[in-house]
Amino acid sequence: MTSKPGVLVLAATPIGRVADAPPRLAEELATADVVAAEDTRRLRRLTSDLGVTVTGRVVSYFEGNESARTPVLVEALLAGDRVLLVTDAGMPSVSDPGYRLVAAAVEADVLVTAVPGPSAVLTALAVSGLPVDRFCFEGFLPRKAGERARRLAGLAAEERTMVFFEAPHRTATALAAMADALGGDRPAAVCRELTKTHEEVRRGPLAELVAWAADGVRGEVTIVVSGATGGPDVAADAASLRAAVAALEAEGTPRKDAIVEIAKRAGVPKREVYNVVHGGTP
Repeated sequence: MTSKPGVLVLAATPIGRVADAPPRLAEELATADVVAAEDTRRLRRLTSDLGVTVTGRVVSYFEGNESARTPVLVEALLAGDRVLLVTDAGMPSVSDPGYRLVAAAVEADVLVTAVPGPSAVLTALAVSGLPVDRFCFEGFLPRKAGERARRLAGLAAEERTMVFFEAPHRTATALAAMADALGGDRPAAVCRELTKTHEEVRRGPLAELVAWAADGVRGEVTIVVSGATGGPDVAADAASLRAAVAALEAEGTPRKDAIVEIAKRAGVPKREVYNVVHGGTP
């Protein structure tokens, strides 16, 4: 083992067109001692497109082997190797393999750096037409309906613009759940096939996007949803009131106080919100 540890490099890869690859990516691929790839077949395709020959050792690093392979890669780093981590598209660790390795490298006092580049999160946010001054990334919603509803209920009062990833065959279901929890009039944008030939950005209220997605959606999908505006703008329908109260409760607000606050925001009597939450009269 050398006295000087190596470096872990997280490299962004194109989310669509290979021409979007950052210039440093080719250099890092050609010179790394170890290249850890989410999919080695896609790595071969990428290096072929870039005209790069990988001289280092290539290993797979994906969800199924992250736990087992992380300590092996940390050993390589401690031995002085330069380890390059690439995923299928975008930046490692952002809804892709990488977090475990970064955390382990930091724990081992190994330098971690990155090759910045394409990001579906930032690209979708930028083209959505929604506020970008404050935002949060929520990744993929749970697949199970109950868990998905609870997650969205906790976001009903979120004031930041929200960015989600979604599989094309679940996009219509996800949008419908968002409309139920956040209100059908909440502004949003569905961005699919970003930077690719068939790129499309659909903007409008969630209810309108639900209708658009009913016939099916193709390609990689990123959904951007406007945050809650606060004040009296909470929708007065039962689903929105219930979700808004649940969101405040999730943040630690007592139910009684949450009901009072949401009634104030929605401009409706406290009794109405109470009845929606409890299903009866106080």
